[in-house]
Amino acid sequence: MTSARHVAIIMDGNGRWAKRRLLPRSVGHKRGVEAVRGLLRSLDDTGIEVLTLYAFSSENWKRSEDEVSDLMGLLRIFIARDLDEIVERGLKLKIIGDFSIFPADLVTMIQDAQARSASGTQGTLVVALNYGSQQEIAKAAAAAAAKGEVTVETIAAGLETADLPPLDLLIRTSGEVRLSNFLLWQASYAELYFTDVLWPDFTVDHLKQALAEFSGRERRFGGR
Repeated sequence: MTSARHVAIIMDGNGRWAKRRLLPRSVGHKRGVEAVRGLLRSLDDTGIEVLTLYAFSSENWKRSEDEVSDLMGLLRIFIARDLDEIVERGLKLKIIGDFSIFPADLVTMIQDAQARSASGTQGTLVVALNYGSQQEIAKAAAAAAAKGEVTVETIAAGLETADLPPLDLLIRTSGEVRLSNFLLWQASYAELYFTDVLWPDFTVDHLKQALAEFSGRERRFGGR
């Protein structure tokens, strides 16, 4: 059986979860944060070493000003409430994407959170903020070209995930079947898992179901 060291999740469906219940989208986002908390508290039972979450894409700026503000507020609350537990659990927080354009107070909170958790050795929580995979690849390719050698290896070395284990499993919730500019390079040989479960309803049992399916797949990486 194959175990997944590095799992990534596109956490989709907060808005539809709220709409089905005739609730504001902001309530769906709040419940989505609760789902994140539930997974983090159960990571020890999964064997996952790195969990990467798509929290805010570079395209999310197209949403309404109120929704973007709500998402920023939830990120502040998450850091304030959950950082102590993340540190106590020995998790290292790593951010990918350009969060430098976020409000100044939030940038400081994120930087402090990464610094406080830097010595964590029990796993890594990667959060993608203002992240876009095409932009990441273009930046890495430009850096490789500037050094005079553009190869698969030099581009890979310039990615923000270069210090992480290869991506094993990418999960998307809510029934959508696309990658939405998330970890496109890293997902080259990752296994993909799509579920109709909306993100606020996603539990560790759903995660374990995805891991069980992953463990039964034969990964050939282009071979027979």
